[in-house]
Amino acid sequence: MSQPSFLDSEYAPVSPRDAAFHLIPAPLEQSVSYGGGTARGPQAILEASRQLEAWDGISAPGEAGLYTAPAVDCTGPVEGVLDRIGAAVRQALACGALPVLLGGEHTVTLGALRALAAAGEPFGIVQFDAHADLRPSYEGSIYSHACVMHRAVADLGLPLAQFAVRDMSREEAAVRQRYGVLHHDAAQLAREGLPARPLPDDFPRRLYISFDVDGLDASLMPATGTPSPGGLFWHEALRLVEACLPGREIIGLDVVELAPIAGLHHADFTAAKLVHCLMGFAQRAAS
Repeated sequence: MSQPSFLDSEYAPVSPRDAAFHLIPAPLEQSVSYGGGTARGPQAILEASRQLEAWDGISAPGEAGLYTAPAVDCTGPVEGVLDRIGAAVRQALACGALPVLLGGEHTVTLGALRALAAAGEPFGIVQFDAHADLRPSYEGSIYSHACVMHRAVADLGLPLAQFAVRDMSREEAAVRQRYGVLHHDAAQLAREGLPARPLPDDFPRRLYISFDVDGLDASLMPATGTPSPGGLFWHEALRLVEACLPGREIIGLDVVELAPIAGLHHADFTAAKLVHCLMGFAQRAAS
């Protein structure tokens, strides 16, 4: 099956040098621990993007130019996969474009984070997720999808803010405390409402947004490996992203862990629309 380009129903793809956004499909599925299917996630997002409106209700980020890179080869040892993801992200940065990573399991994020960290300018991670992903290792691998944020804080020393987590181990709670991870968990958000200023003033100005689709409520997003009740609904999620942005910019983003279900179009469309909305936030924050 040929790979479509993101929103190619509205825009002709442009060259890498002329694009404001590089969409990077990374169909990794090596460490999923419950439901499978993340390898099909990027293709489903790209196909569903053909049903999007070019205008997101505020702006049309595609007008700045979209380039959809060839899918990253996700076969073989995971370290090699992460290196190839990093190379695609570095190409985006060399072109002056914003990398938009399409997963694939959440492990793919580490490839992008390594490339951005190597660029030298400080940044922080804003993570939307049902799970903390802070395990030092899981099922024998330090590169499990359940470990990606542990790698970020422990190995790369990146500041991390987590939103909508509702499934976490005691071990991960201790990791949070050890590394000073900021968190607004789902139960807290349900009890207290959305914070007006979710990030403190000393959190980095440059942000990487990592959005695991299971951060959304399972009724809205059932097509993921571990759909969990009690998550964010659409406008809550977008308001939280927007509230993080005053005075800040987005330097990269990902949408991960979509595991398409045959015939369930709304989940694929929701993931594609989420990608588009995050691109819009990034464009407007930079202007």
